[in-house]
Amino acid sequence: MIGTLAGAVGIFLLAATPHAVASPWRTVQPGVEYARFDLPNPLHVGESRLHVVRIDPRVARFAPGLASEHGGQSRTAADWCREQGLAVAINMGMFRSDGLTNVGYLRSGSRANNGRWNAYRSVLCVGPRRASRPKALWIDRDSDTAIPPRAGEYGIVVQNLRLIRNPGRSVWPPTAKRWSEAAVGMDAGGRLLFLFARCPLSMAEFNRAVLGLPLGVMQAMHVEGGPEASLSIHAGGVDLDLNGSFESGFNENEAQSRQWPIPNVLATPRR
Repeated sequence: MIGTLAGAVGIFLLAATPHAVASPWRTVQPGVEYARFDLPNPLHVGESRLHVVRIDPRVARFAPGLASEHGGQSRTAADWCREQGLAVAINMGMFRSDGLTNVGYLRSGSRANNGRWNAYRSVLCVGPRRASRPKALWIDRDSDTAIPPRAGEYGIVVQNLRLIRNPGRSVWPPTAKRWSEAAVGMDAGGRLLFLFARCPLSMAEFNRAVLGLPLGVMQAMHVEGGPEASLSIHAGGVDLDLNGSFESGFNENEAQSRQWPIPNVLATPRR
């Protein structure tokens, strides 16, 4: 009787155990994962998905692709990957009318692509000069004029327009302007997130959607919008070249089918 009861209890526990939920993440290479998530799409234009590359800076390293250091020639994100042996590449940030210079501060090693700080409040630093420093550092600037003192401790430093400030707070009010979005964020575990959405969203809508997903986003910066927004992945059996299209007041359609050349990318090399 005891044995029968024990067997029945075991069967009950087995039946009551919930099915394991499949992870949305696919490993691209060590320290680099890729996933897709559904997004709201108020205008019903473009693909209603968020593409996310999650990169652990303790495992994967980062490299910039700068046209100013490669013959002054812009390239598509796909071409940056192909020519420079990159696994993943996303816009480094918006650029000036000269087609080369980042709008915010940008330095790679000792070379400044743009040596001037502006009012943008998100700063990403990767490639520490000392092993004791975090592999990636995100700085929320609360002063328009302050130069972050810790930025000098890193080999790659880029400043961009802030979307989300620590700890996971959107800084944008509602607006009617929408565009395809490329963004870079950091999660609660210190991993970097390359974020891409083709469907046009306002910054407030994009932030709300991203913060509502199981990504643990703490901070995020806008790196490009509209047709120039790009994300390429070429490693681990994943081959994607994504580009935006819609941008309010500039390109209000879904016609753009190919990536535009861009001068600067943030990337991780292929292993």
